[in-house]
Amino acid sequence: MARISADPLPITRWTPLTRAAFRFLFVYLGLYSFASQIAGGVLLLPGLAFPSLGTRWPMREITLWLAAHVLGTAAPLVYAGNSGDTVFHWIQTLWLLALAAAITVLWLRFDRLRVDDIRLHWWCRLFIRFGLAAQLFYFGMAKVIPAQFPPPSLVTLVEPVGQLSRTDLLWTFIGSSTAYQMFAGWTEVLGGILLVIPTTATLGALVALADMTHVLALNMAFDVGLKQISFHLILMSLFVLAPDLPRLANGLLGRQRLDDADRPEVFATTSANRRALLLQVAAGMYLMAMFGRLAWHSWSGPGGAGYRKSALYGIWDIARMSVDGEWRSPLLNDYDRRWRRVIFDAPDRVVFQRTDDSFAHYGASIDTGRQSVAVTKGGSRNWQATFTYRRSTPDRLTFGGEMDGHAIQMDLQLVNLDTFRLINGGFRWIRPPDPYGG
Repeated sequence: MARISADPLPITRWTPLTRAAFRFLFVYLGLYSFASQIAGGVLLLPGLAFPSLGTRWPMREITLWLAAHVLGTAAPLVYAGNSGDTVFHWIQTLWLLALAAAITVLWLRFDRLRVDDIRLHWWCRLFIRFGLAAQLFYFGMAKVIPAQFPPPSLVTLVEPVGQLSRTDLLWTFIGSSTAYQMFAGWTEVLGGILLVIPTTATLGALVALADMTHVLALNMAFDVGLKQISFHLILMSLFVLAPDLPRLANGLLGRQRLDDADRPEVFATTSANRRALLLQVAAGMYLMAMFGRLAWHSWSGPGGAGYRKSALYGIWDIARMSVDGEWRSPLLNDYDRRWRRVIFDAPDRVVFQRTDDSFAHYGASIDTGRQSVAVTKGGSRNWQATFTYRRSTPDRLTFGGEMDGHAIQMDLQLVNLDTFRLINGGFRWIRPPDPYGG
């Protein structure tokens, strides 16, 4: 094992402010990394995921106790789901900040003689580099293999834009352009690759800073529940950049060459430092491959763009509909607020669109042999309806059965997806003006 020597790292006298800032960030970023997904991104093994400790004992109980007894929060706190910006997470961040500040004060009080924390800073920066790189690989590979933002679903294509939430609109506009999504993903992956190589870590942190600033702006503007994590990734980028910020500022002002960097080595021998470099590169490649594998499973699994489609895939307009033997136009039928379309997209779902543009979502199991569809309601174990269908031509379908005690028959007409501009507009070097543009 290589000997860690004090000689390679120069002894410099840090200012009190520098020591205080480093120790606070060392404690706080460490606490936040283990409370959130960051540490789990580094400690990644096949078939084994290191959990976010913020929602486990004792961090969870501390947060709930402070919310109830200190802040007087009466409503139950939600910490499950896809948002990292719930009241629970904000309260947890506040007490992590307070705890980090208290530990820093005690550390400075009882370790006043140390003139610097260079060796601890080297190891801390190493962890932050890989924590940041892992998150860039996680989000980046989910865009390179376009899994994070799937193409607009058939329901989205017929849903009025005004009824979309800002988050849904963001997912739709990025998902509708695979090229843009992959470009954004490759920039994040590039930042991760540069971060795991010590000699390019500064450039990687600059790329990460630009990427995460853009992501934070999107999260803020489109109300995505990832504001805290994107802000902390910006903070981690700045932490990695901090030793080089004076050099970068002087270089931009023409006072110093940008390649005049003092890069101390942590190990005593050249061979040991070379092995450390190879280990870091290998670890980075491993993390990139693991997150690529995760993105592939997400893309090809249920709900992903590469997952199989329904046997009756398509948007079907209801040409006419019979309820209890009485045929009427969809505009005149009053069953369940009048249906106008039936949508088959995912293999286990069927969606009915009403004339007021609201949607009724049901589970569906399609038996192509018997030409039947078993329909279930998510909130009920006992509710079930069975329909049969006959597809006389590729674009015509008869669909009928019993639901809620009513006999229902429908004649359906397949909608041509080429009519939707959102999924059929391509890249053009020469672009004519919009027909209704000013």
